[in-house]
Amino acid sequence: MLTVQSLLFSPVQENTYLVYNEAGDTLIIDPGCYFPEERKTLEEKIKSKGLKPAQLVNTHCHLDHVFGNKFVHETWGLELYFHESEQKVFDYAPTAGDLWNLPFENYQGPVHHVKEGQFLTIGDQQLQILHTPGHSPGSISFYYQKGGWVISGDVLFRESVGRTDLPGSDFSTLEQSIRTKLYTLPDNTHVYSGHGMPTTIGYEKANNPFVTAG
Repeated sequence: MLTVQSLLFSPVQENTYLVYNEAGDTLIIDPGCYFPEERKTLEEKIKSKGLKPAQLVNTHCHLDHVFGNKFVHETWGLELYFHESEQKVFDYAPTAGDLWNLPFENYQGPVHHVKEGQFLTIGDQQLQILHTPGHSPGSISFYYQKGGWVISGDVLFRESVGRTDLPGSDFSTLEQSIRTKLYTLPDNTHVYSGHGMPTTIGYEKANNPFVTAG
């Protein structure tokens, strides 16, 4: 079985996720650690649990989800994975950082593109990649059927959804992603979002004011 743990980072309160198995093999998702003390927190958390970082993945490449990519690469030697449709967003992230007065150095290492139908593998466990565009063109979610949870990035939040007023975003596309990729998961599926508290698919189908279950 896989364990998922969140860490809250950066001025915009982004959820960074560590997903790991019993052997400590670890997937780092959306490292949003911006300040040096946040990077230290991530490093100390990994060391204290005896984890072994094995892969670095972004659900999408808005600046708050990629702040720590370079640090993770330099500290653990991990190469970066994200959806092929997210390349322009990734390239633009440092410019967005300057505009938001949050300058940072972008990851410069090798990039590997993933797509729907593929899996992220941790030991003998797998996370299914779901392409869930709308908040950004290449947004992806990671579904762990055995554990009954999904990491949704900024697609679906508790009683909310991702912004669609950004370059490359579109509400109708986001709505379609939620209805066809997330709301089709079992109602008791836990949702771990890019911001805010966890929720469940069933709760959102009943209570989300932006995308209803009908």
